[in-house]
Amino acid sequence: MAPIHDHPGEQTAQDPIRLLEIRDTPLSVDEIFRAVGDDAAGGTALFVGTVRNHDGGQDVGALGYSCHPSAQDEMRRVAEKVVADYPVRALAAVHRVGELAVGDLAVVVAVSCPHRAEAFAACRKLIDDLKHEVPIWKHQRFSDGTEEWVGAC
Repeated sequence: MAPIHDHPGEQTAQDPIRLLEIRDTPLSVDEIFRAVGDDAAGGTALFVGTVRNHDGGQDVGALGYSCHPSAQDEMRRVAEKVVADYPVRALAAVHRVGELAVGDLAVVVAVSCPHRAEAFAACRKLIDDLKHEVPIWKHQRFSDGTEEWVGAC
């Protein structure tokens, strides 16, 4: 049964998942923000994850991300769950792989919903589930010569 809407502008978009990618090229906040634009959305929440210069009390000298071949499919599964659980008008998520420098964008996610509280909640769920469920690994190399792999995102 189709949902009942008080206003024609509230009708559900054809596919609220507008952009999902894993890339080896620099990410753009503007691209992600544009992807989730929707005239029926009153709130848009955006999260940007950047490479920081430290972790666990150690200076990070270099960092790389890699992913399992199933990562794109897992990203879609996570996005579909967020769309099913929240009144999402539009959703986008892009994660970077390869070698990154301090300050580079590692992940950008955004969600637009009819209201701000829903947008914040859906965006947080999206980034938290991507971090915990999508097989993307971070390889950190510290300035003292040690290194570590950090699971999923």
